[in-house]
Amino acid sequence: MFTKTHAKYIQSLHDKKLRTEYGVFFAEGPKVVTDLLQRGVFTCTMLAATDHWLQTNQTWLAKAAIGQVFAIKDFELEKISALSQPNQVLAVFEQQRPQADFATKGQITILLDGLQDPGNLGTILRTADWFGVANMVCTPHCADIYNPKVVQGTMGSLGRVNVLYTEAMAWLEQQSVPIYATALAGKPLRQYSPITEGIIMVGNESKGVSPALLQMADHTIHIPGKGGAESLNAAVALGIVLAQLTV
Repeated sequence: MFTKTHAKYIQSLHDKKLRTEYGVFFAEGPKVVTDLLQRGVFTCTMLAATDHWLQTNQTWLAKAAIGQVFAIKDFELEKISALSQPNQVLAVFEQQRPQADFATKGQITILLDGLQDPGNLGTILRTADWFGVANMVCTPHCADIYNPKVVQGTMGSLGRVNVLYTEAMAWLEQQSVPIYATALAGKPLRQYSPITEGIIMVGNESKGVSPALLQMADHTIHIPGKGGAESLNAAVALGIVLAQLTV
C-alpha cells in the first residue's frame, strides 16, 4: 500500500541535495517512464501509477526489473508530482556514476559552461542524443541533470549521453582536439565544414561562455541572424551548430 511515508520520500526528491544524498531521481509520464524502464539503463526502485496505466502495461511490466510497485489514485499522484498536470505514472530510479575517463579523440563532445535553466539542459541532452553525441561535460554551476524538469525535457534520452560535472579549465587542458565556442562575435557558422572530432562549448543563457574558457577556444562560432532578437536560446543554438558540424 502506498503510504504517507512513500509520498514524503518522493516529495523529498524534488530537492537536489536529497536526490544526491539518496542517489536517486524520479521520472514522470508514460513516455519517459516507459522508455527508461524498457531500456534498463537505470535501476527502478519504485513505481507508482494509476490502475489504468498498470493494467494497460501489465504484459511488459511483468518482465521488467522493478522494486516496489504501487497502484495510486489521481489525487495521490498530484501530491507527489512535479508536473502542473500529473500524468498516470511516476517512477524512482537510481542515479548513475558518470564515466570520467572517456576519450575526446575521434568524436564530438559538448561542454556546457554555467547553463542554469533545467528546461534548456533537458533539451540539450535530447539534442545531443539525436546527433549521436556520446559525452557531455558540465561546469559545477550547471543545472542538475536529475532535476525533474531536465528528466522530463530529455523525453527518454537520459542515460544515452554520459554527463560529467567537473572544472572545465583543468579538463580542457588535458584534451588534444580542437575547441569550438559559440559566441556573438566569431566566424559565421556556414563557413565551417563538418568535423569528425572536437569540443563544442555553449555558455550561460545570459552571459555566454566565460572569458577564461573563451580564450581556450581554437575557433569561435557565430550564428548570423536577420531579426532583432538579442541572442538565440542556448539549446536552439547548439542544435543549429550540431546540424552544421556533424558528419
